[in-house]
Amino acid sequence: MSKIAFIGLGNMGIGMATNLVKAGHEVIAFDVSDKAKDAASSAGCTVVSEIKEAVKTVEVVIMMLPNGKIVRGVCAEIIAEISSKTLVIDCSTIDVATAREMVAAAALKNIDMIDAPVSGGVGGAAAGTLTFMCGGSEEAYSRAEVYLRVMGKNIFHAGDAGNGQVAKICNNMLLGIHMIGTCEAFNLAEKLGLDAQKFYDISSTASGQNWSMTSYCPAPGPVESAPSNKNYEPGFTAAMMLKDLRLAQDAATSARASTPLGSQSEAMYSLMESAKKDSLDFSGIMKLINGSL
Repeated sequence: MSKIAFIGLGNMGIGMATNLVKAGHEVIAFDVSDKAKDAASSAGCTVVSEIKEAVKTVEVVIMMLPNGKIVRGVCAEIIAEISSKTLVIDCSTIDVATAREMVAAAALKNIDMIDAPVSGGVGGAAAGTLTFMCGGSEEAYSRAEVYLRVMGKNIFHAGDAGNGQVAKICNNMLLGIHMIGTCEAFNLAEKLGLDAQKFYDISSTASGQNWSMTSYCPAPGPVESAPSNKNYEPGFTAAMMLKDLRLAQDAATSARASTPLGSQSEAMYSLMESAKKDSLDFSGIMKLINGSL
C-alpha cells in the first residue's frame, strides 16, 4: 500500500480520497475548506494544514482543484518539495496549455506527472466508477493506473501531456450539445401534444437515442433516477458544464477549430448563469428552453 497526498477534497475529491482509504492506502489530505477537512478526517484521511506537509514523504500526489490558476500555484509548491521518485496525478479539469506546461515543469525535475481529468460526477466519485482520461508519458501513465483503478472503472491513456484535458473538454462539449438538443426535442413534442413518456419510448429505441435521453432524461418522468425528477438537484451543475464549454471554446479559438454548436451551447448555459440558476443540474437547461426558468 502507498502513502498518498490528496490535494482538493471538494464534492468529487472526497469520494475519490475515501476510496483510496478503503483500498488500504494512507491518505494525507489538504484543503483550504474546514468543511472539506472535516469530511476527509471522517473518511479516514490524515488532515494537515499545509501543502508541503502533505507531500513531503509521500509516493503519490493527487490533485482535484477548481481551475488552472490554482493548479499552477499548487504545482509550483509541490514540485519544489517532492523528490523525483514521487508521482503526480492532476485530476482537475483545466485548460490544455496549463496542463502541458505543468507536466513539462515536473519533467525538468525528472518527476513523472500526468493530467487525468474525470467524468462520472459525484455519484461516480463515491462509487469508484469514474472515467479517467489521461495524458502523459507511457511510464507515468503505467505508474498512475493502479491508483486510478481504485477510483474509476474506465481508464484511458489519450496520449501525450494535455491530451487528457483535450478528451475531457471535447466529450463535455458534445454532452452539452446533446443535452440541449434532447431538451428541445422533448419540449417540441410536448408543445405538439405528445406525452414525454411516449416520446421517450419511441426515440430511445430510434435514431435520436443518446445518453442524455436514456440515462439522464431532462424531461420529468421517463428516467426515475434523473435530476429532472428531483427538481434538477445537481449531479453535475450547469456552472460546471459552462466551465467546460468555456474551456472548449478557448481551445477551439487557439486551434482555429470551428465549433458553432459548442459556441451556441456556451451562450445558452451563460444565460443560466446570468439568471443565477447555474447551481441547477446541467439538465436544468430544459427550464430555459421551456420558459420555466
